[in-house]
Amino acid sequence: MRAEISPPDVSVDAPSLSSNGLADIAQAGARPRVHGKFLFVGDRKLYVKGVTYGAFEPDSDGHEYHDLEVIDRDFALMLESGINAVRIPHTMPPRSLLDAAENHGLKVMVGLSAEQYAGYLADRKDAPDLEQVVRDKVAAVAGHPAILCYALGNEIQPPLARWLGRKTIERYLERLYEAVKDTDPGGLVTYVNYPTTEYLDLPFLDFLAFNVYLEKRDRLESYLARLHSLAGDRPLLMSELGLDALRNGEDVQANALDGQIRQTFASGCAGAFVFSWTDEWFRAGEYVDDWAFGLTRPDREPKPALAAVTSAFAHAPFPLERDWPRVSVVVCTFNGGRTLGATLQGIERLEYPDLQVIVVDDGSTDDTAAVAAKFDVRLIRTPNGGLGAARNVGAAAATGEIVAYIDDDAWPDPHWLHYLVDTFDRTGSAAVGGPNIPPLDANAVAESVAHSPGGPIHVLLSNTEAEHIPGCNFSIRKDVLDELGGFDAQFRAAGDDVDLCWRLQEAGHGISFNPAAMVWHHRRNSVRAYWRQQRGYGRAEALLERKWPQRYNAAGHVSWGGDMYGSAFARLAFKRSRIYNGVCGFAPFQTLYQGTPSVLDSLARLPEWYLGIAVLACLSALTPFWAPLLYVVPLLGAALLLPLVGALYSGFWTRFGRRRAREVWQLHAITSFLHATQPLARLVGRIGHGLTPWRGRRPAGLALPRQRELAIWLETWREPEDRLADLTDALRRTGLAVRLGGAFDQWDAEVRGGMFGAVRLLFAAEDHGAGTQHVRFRISPRYSRAATPVALALLVLAVAAAVSGAWVAAVLLGAISAAFFSRSLLECAVASAAALGCLASVEKPEEAAVGIVSPRVNRAEVPREASRASMTP
Repeated sequence: MRAEISPPDVSVDAPSLSSNGLADIAQAGARPRVHGKFLFVGDRKLYVKGVTYGAFEPDSDGHEYHDLEVIDRDFALMLESGINAVRIPHTMPPRSLLDAAENHGLKVMVGLSAEQYAGYLADRKDAPDLEQVVRDKVAAVAGHPAILCYALGNEIQPPLARWLGRKTIERYLERLYEAVKDTDPGGLVTYVNYPTTEYLDLPFLDFLAFNVYLEKRDRLESYLARLHSLAGDRPLLMSELGLDALRNGEDVQANALDGQIRQTFASGCAGAFVFSWTDEWFRAGEYVDDWAFGLTRPDREPKPALAAVTSAFAHAPFPLERDWPRVSVVVCTFNGGRTLGATLQGIERLEYPDLQVIVVDDGSTDDTAAVAAKFDVRLIRTPNGGLGAARNVGAAAATGEIVAYIDDDAWPDPHWLHYLVDTFDRTGSAAVGGPNIPPLDANAVAESVAHSPGGPIHVLLSNTEAEHIPGCNFSIRKDVLDELGGFDAQFRAAGDDVDLCWRLQEAGHGISFNPAAMVWHHRRNSVRAYWRQQRGYGRAEALLERKWPQRYNAAGHVSWGGDMYGSAFARLAFKRSRIYNGVCGFAPFQTLYQGTPSVLDSLARLPEWYLGIAVLACLSALTPFWAPLLYVVPLLGAALLLPLVGALYSGFWTRFGRRRAREVWQLHAITSFLHATQPLARLVGRIGHGLTPWRGRRPAGLALPRQRELAIWLETWREPEDRLADLTDALRRTGLAVRLGGAFDQWDAEVRGGMFGAVRLLFAAEDHGAGTQHVRFRISPRYSRAATPVALALLVLAVAAAVSGAWVAAVLLGAISAAFFSRSLLECAVASAAALGCLASVEKPEEAAVGIVSPRVNRAEVPREASRASMTP
């Protein structure tokens, strides 16, 4: 019997975009939980709209929150002002405060003050049992329904963090995290960080919380995008934001808070706490009266900021009265009946006011059409033509200004389209995407696949600008899609999104990424399905490389300009990282810069590494014919060991949360196995469809690969950059891969005949007045740095084997060496012919005073100063 897969009920009630999280959201017995990039209480999304509360002067017994009458009045006014959460930053709140919060429908962030004990890490004399201290605090309130989360601490001071070192602080906070979870397993746990210790890597936290004081909205937007990249698939909460009215004025404070709150929610944060509720503040044994961050004065008289905050919270995450354009949601499916129902249920729960839903059944043979017919969608049934063709069918039927694609095994967050459309409006981009997050899955393989390479990932050029967004969460302006001619139908299962992103960029369009525009996306739930998927991706890579050779390096791999994001990329190598602290640790924003993977580790994860293993195995098999080849066996062992060690490292450093030890070990083992086999699956797909290291384009001709210097006298002046651009375009039309030189390169273009041979071109243009130019080209062959030494080494071995009388080994080694040399020579000859042919076609014949391109300059037709500089091949 087939099991239906359904998304959890994450509906959000009208009349607003999201429930305000007031008394109506406090479902009986429900506790907040993390669900992707947001928090939920029960089945409803909770946007945190909070204020910090305290510190206040304690009573004679040292109790800070002792006046329940004042607390009750404050909470009632908060409720009236649209506030749904309170943060107690420095002192453990009594149960009486939590009871009062529950009565008013408020949630409480409980501070555990880890920063107050961090000094014991440097001086352990008389140090208490810090984990036990935290356990005792949590035990006093564990399970209380008013608790939003526990905050381990608030801003451990940067000098102390720098003194102790990043790892010491991270281990300290992780120990306290485990202590909280042991005591109250259902409670959420975070740590309140600050830009000066942004470098702390805390992947165990349930969500990230940051205090950020940036009053300029554009700067806040930029930094929130940075923090979202640190949070990954977890929620991001602003634990403090605010402005001092004493120094800036109350009206300026109100305007700043309005902008800060609106930007926080528009940027996809799960909520924000305003610092603070009141100007009454007591610290270090005395009242603080030299600032006024409060929304109310000490006597609780509201300031203009309270009205501004109330209005901003009421419109979060987006204003109701906003004019939203029509969006067409397209679901393309082939035999997706098992998961399609969940996808369409999720689309039904979208809060977007104006959308069209289109299901394209691409020749399914299961019950896909019957499942789709149960929903209010436009169903289009077509013969099976593949994914690219199906996407085009959906676009042709779309009536919206924007077409949003989602896969048939995914479902969206209720505000998915709001975040996508808002990004279109803010950035003017042609396409927008967001994260696709794997749901918690009972299937161990699916969860391991979610932490393995080869999944649908996004590539970002910056925190907001994308180079690639996967098709399972892809939206584009319909007029731009029509302008580009839609998706390329040759991509039947994968690669269509990559191709379209590259075409968008070539046409000058921008692609944006919004971390809050999230969808849930199931991963493959069996090893066989994962293998089949990766093999299909290998096929798509082969198709892409044939269409976009300039996007691929000599080894046949995409040269991405941005950073690839995904859980599998965090553990690629044993690598060192560096922290930017500033001089003496005084930088206001202190960032962790990750090191690059080691060369060996990177190479060992390439599909072609397995070809190298096969070559070493063949050489080892020749040992019966020549004993010295026994020395190859250790190399073969090392070649096998490197990817295995890398896979084990990646698999066993993956975090799977708090589970039984047996489950964790099972997940580690499966993940390691998938890391080890994924490159092999890709290799099978790539080689099976022509993407091989020895691939080559069909040559239009051959030319002896040697250095040439050519000159052309031209009667029509043009910008040198334009001439070089024409040459580059002509070279690319040959089908060969062309790479432009960088700022430090002593060449302008490289034409690859294949993996083992290329030519490089150097260009120079001399102006001679009266609109004339003397243009020079130098063509230099470039043999593979990898293939040439290998070929030489094999040749040396062949000669040694021949001297020893091992003729079988000598002939085989010599043949392999000759194959390398001849392949390099052939590819350089192909590239040389292409370069010469394109030089002949760059300029119009009537512009050239010396034929089209001549190996010699006709000195009779060249001025003396130009003639002296002319060169011959």
